[in-house]
Amino acid sequence: MVTLETSKPFHILDETELQVLRQIASERRFARGQQIFREGDVGDGIYVVKEGLVEISVNVGADSTRVFGQVSPGEMFGEMAVLELKPRSATATAVQDTVVYFIPRDELLVMVRRSAALSLELLREISQRLRDFNQRYIQETLQTERLAVVGRFARTIVHDLKNPLNVISLTAEMAAMEKASPETRKKAAVTIRKQVDRVSEMISEILAFTQGTPVQMILAAVDYGDFIRHVVEELKPDVELRHSRLVVESVAEAQVPMDPKRLRRVFFNLVHNATDAMPEGGTVTIRSQVNGKELVTEIEDTGPGIAPEMAGKLFQAFATFGKAHGTGLGLSICKKIVEDHRGRIWARTEPGRGAIFAFALPLDPRKGS
Repeated sequence: MVTLETSKPFHILDETELQVLRQIASERRFARGQQIFREGDVGDGIYVVKEGLVEISVNVGADSTRVFGQVSPGEMFGEMAVLELKPRSATATAVQDTVVYFIPRDELLVMVRRSAALSLELLREISQRLRDFNQRYIQETLQTERLAVVGRFARTIVHDLKNPLNVISLTAEMAAMEKASPETRKKAAVTIRKQVDRVSEMISEILAFTQGTPVQMILAAVDYGDFIRHVVEELKPDVELRHSRLVVESVAEAQVPMDPKRLRRVFFNLVHNATDAMPEGGTVTIRSQVNGKELVTEIEDTGPGIAPEMAGKLFQAFATFGKAHGTGLGLSICKKIVEDHRGRIWARTEPGRGAIFAFALPLDPRKGS
């Protein structure tokens, strides 16, 4: 049990001031669960907990409250409404059977005017209370943001996994048909294996990006024409599932230093973004050509194009591209992969055309863009 004389902020008062305090203060008892005051009530005085525990909460919705903290014996509460002369901004509830000291507002203000020490102590207590609240708020905000980021990553992974899982499901159904030939089943096994590898690569790339860990880059000269043809062969089933066409307009026949597994992820992300932009179906066109000392690849869709407000932040993490799902993380990953190849990536829209995403890779990695 705490006495009024030893409680904050009154422990600094001299005996004369304490005598005045004893005369104006009164004890009030509250049963467990009983409200001491409600949010919006008149701020008629401050309280100091003598024994028990008090919970401070605010309304955050029609049927929802948020607990800001608890007040223990020797601590005051309800001071903000008194000093600001405004209604109570929170609700105080006895967590257990509680006894409090109540000091009326008018009498308290008279003491504050007469005692510089009490004024200073009140300011210190309020300052500490606000500092504690700010710290708690920052921690809760950070935790909320962390959970939101986790949710975004989860949505990204789920969204990206849908396509290969759909391909695996359809392929498995075809292979399981009674009339399926050995050749069909063999092709199905190869397709499923590729999709499983693709899922593994997706998860590894996303985890590497979100954790900020460097990815081991192993560049080897690859025939770009063969690379494109293999990628298109893998992509076509996904694109067709979305009622769209994948067209290769031109292919640059050149040896390009690259990490094929990682660069393939760029194609998958860009082509999937293109089909996302065409919910009613359309055409995705791939073209590439050698331009000086670099090879430029373009992926164009027949969608609505790039909104002006999105043009400057397409490759930022979590910047969405006018889609109902996804988080924009895919384009950030594309940017990182291309830059890891010492290349560059950009996007543009031309009148009467959809979005065009392009990236350039150096033919000599030692002379990147």
